[in-house]
Amino acid sequence: MTAGVSEIETQLVTDEFAEAVLNGLAQPRKSIPCRFLYDARGSELFEEITRLDEYYPTRTEIGLLKDHGAEVADRAGAGCAVVEFGSGSSRKTHILLEALTGASAYVPIDIDDAALTDAASRLRADFPRLDLHPVHADFSQDIRLPKEIEAAPKLGFFPGSTIGNFDLDDAVGFLSDAGDLLGPESDLLIGADLQKDRDILLPAYDDARGVTAEFTLNLLHRINRELDGNFDISRFAHKAIYNDDVGRIEIYIESLADQDVRVLGRMFHLKSGECIHVENSHKFTVPQFKALAQRAGWASEQVWIDDNDLFSMHYLTRS
Repeated sequence: MTAGVSEIETQLVTDEFAEAVLNGLAQPRKSIPCRFLYDARGSELFEEITRLDEYYPTRTEIGLLKDHGAEVADRAGAGCAVVEFGSGSSRKTHILLEALTGASAYVPIDIDDAALTDAASRLRADFPRLDLHPVHADFSQDIRLPKEIEAAPKLGFFPGSTIGNFDLDDAVGFLSDAGDLLGPESDLLIGADLQKDRDILLPAYDDARGVTAEFTLNLLHRINRELDGNFDISRFAHKAIYNDDVGRIEIYIESLADQDVRVLGRMFHLKSGECIHVENSHKFTVPQFKALAQRAGWASEQVWIDDNDLFSMHYLTRS
């Protein structure tokens, strides 16, 4: 029987996940890329995280979008096509599109097909005259934009300080690739979390209710389900630290005992206290982020910061 497109895509994702897990667990310093945290359950849990009292980035960025949406619209101009990298639920996008009354199209790019379909359905209902072109893809990989927006000026949208999840050189690479994808004369609206006291930072990544811990440990559930793993979740813990030397939150899965685990028939040994690195979240000063963007060929036109100096939103241009 010939596999359908969805079956082929599912197999490719599974193969990539398997390779990343097997290679990551075989390293002396074990790690698994953070994009694999976002299966369907992971995406649901992350949406729950964004509504927690401790998690300031989402509500702060939403406030910035509401307060400065008209200024963004003035800079973007009429007829722009909005291209969002990692659209998720598109909750912030709704605010942006309300401000961009002259937008011609919206192109959400996301690896979670279910979230993409759901968000597109809601936005079609709310913006019936806006052309929607969902793209099911990993935005960190090579992608192509729909032909229907080739002639339109592009406004990239990358909220949530997701840029902080990249290593800094990789962040420059992504921003450069995004510029190439969007094309000359394109703009980019991007969120960047700011450096601040660890008493604010650490609870945002290790909340009192344990939702963030559940989100992190869901990766082990996914391995068990998709890769024939045998992780005993009760023998692992979520661990968040702030690394002052590089200005970033680091997220780990910590082994609570000496133990052996199996993935796709291969055995791996973890010592008590040994950690699997699963995510970074870099925090920036405004000059640091401007310099990062400049390395990738973007110029900073405008920066908006909330009254509490928690979060920044940057309007970048490429010429």
